Amino acid sequence: MTTIYGEIAPGFEPVREAFATNFSQHGDIGAAVCVYQYGRPVVDLWGGIADPEKGRPWTRDTLQLVYSATKGATATAAHVLSERGALDLDAPVAAYWPEFAANCKADIPVRWLLSHQAGLITLDQPVPLNEALAWHPMAAALAAQRPQWTPGTAHGYHGRTWGWLVGEVIRRVSGRMPGRFFADEIAAPLGLDFFIGLPADQRGRVSSMVYQRPAVDLTTVPAESVPEELREQVAAWRDPGSFSNRAYAVTDPAAIDFDSPDVQAAELPSSNGISTAHGLARMYAGLIGEVDGVRLLASETLASATKEQASGKDQVMLIPSRFSSGYMLPTETNPMMGPNSFGHTGRGGSLGFADLEHGIAFGYAMNNIIGGLDDLRATSLVDAVRKSLA
Repeated sequence: MTTIYGEIAPGFEPVREAFATNFSQHGDIGAAVCVYQYGRPVVDLWGGIADPEKGRPWTRDTLQLVYSATKGATATAAHVLSERGALDLDAPVAAYWPEFAANCKADIPVRWLLSHQAGLITLDQPVPLNEALAWHPMAAALAAQRPQWTPGTAHGYHGRTWGWLVGEVIRRVSGRMPGRFFADEIAAPLGLDFFIGLPADQRGRVSSMVYQRPAVDLTTVPAESVPEELREQVAAWRDPGSFSNRAYAVTDPAAIDFDSPDVQAAELPSSNGISTAHGLARMYAGLIGEVDGVRLLASETLASATKEQASGKDQVMLIPSRFSSGYMLPTETNPMMGPNSFGHTGRGGSLGFADLEHGIAFGYAMNNIIGGLDDLRATSLVDAVRKSLA
C-alpha cells in the first residue's frame, strides 16, 4: 500500500481517499495533488515513486513534466501582457510579428492563435528537432506556413505549434523568451515551482515518466470491431496524412523524447512545462484571487480571458472541444468543477484548472502516462473535491 504524505484541511478527507485509490486501483506510480480554496491550500498530498528504476521516492519537491497543461501557463503570460496594454489580442499577429503576414495571414488576430482557430496545426516541411528546440527556425517556418483551413472558420487543437505561435508573440512584445517572461512575471511573484525551460540545477528533482500502453490498440483491430462512436477517430489515427497525426509531426523526427535533458531545458510553451502539482494549483489560485497578496489578473481581464471563443467539433481531435483565449473550457469528457471552470489538461492525465464559483484551484501531476477514456485518476480527484464541498 502506498503511503500518502502531506496535509488536508478538515472536510477534504474524500480527496485523500481518492488519491490513495488512484495508487491502489487506477495505476498511479508517483503523483501529487494540490487544491487551493479562496487563496489558501486545503489539499497538498503526494506519494509513490518518482523514479521506478532507482526507487527514488516522490517528495514534496518532486517536479513533473505536465505536457499540455503548460498551455495554461503560457496563456496566462499572454493575458498579463494584455492587461498591461502591451498586447492587443484582437490586433493582427503581423502587427507584432511582421513576417507572419506571409501566405495570406496578415489579418489573423492574436486571439485566433490562442483559441486554436488559425489553421496552423502543422508544417508542409517539418523542422529538424534540434533547430525546433533552438526556437527561431520553427518560428520562421510557422510565419511562412499556409493555414490548413480558412482562419476563423473552424478550430482544431494546435497541439505542438501553439507554443511557438503564442510564444513568439510573447517574445516579440516583451523582448523576452516566453519561458523567461513566465519565470519573471508569474512564477517569481507567486513563488511557483513551475518552469518552461528547466534550469540545469533543477534536473535532479524531475521524476521519470512511465508510458503505459493501452490494453487494446484500436488501430490494429478490424474496422468493424471498433466501437461506432470511435471509428472516425481511429480512421484518422491510421491515416498518416490526417490532421490528427500531422499536428504532432512538425519536427524531424516527429517523436520528441520529453525525458531528454535537452528537451526539458528548451522552451516548448505548448508542452514541456515542468511543475509540481502545488505550482499548478497556486498559479490558478493567483488567477481567480489573491494568494499571499499577489493576483495575476484583474477580474475584468480574467472574464475576457475565459470567454468562449471556439466550440464544436475539433478538426484535429474529432470530438467536441471548447476554448477561450488559451484555456480549455468544460466539456462532457472534462467537466472540471462545472460551467465556471477553466484550465488545461496534459497528455497522460495531468490537469490544472480554476473554478470561480467555488473559489477552487486544482493541480494534479503524475509520472504514469496513461490518458484516454480509461484514465479515471484526475476525474476521481475532482469528484472528491466536489464531494468535499458538498
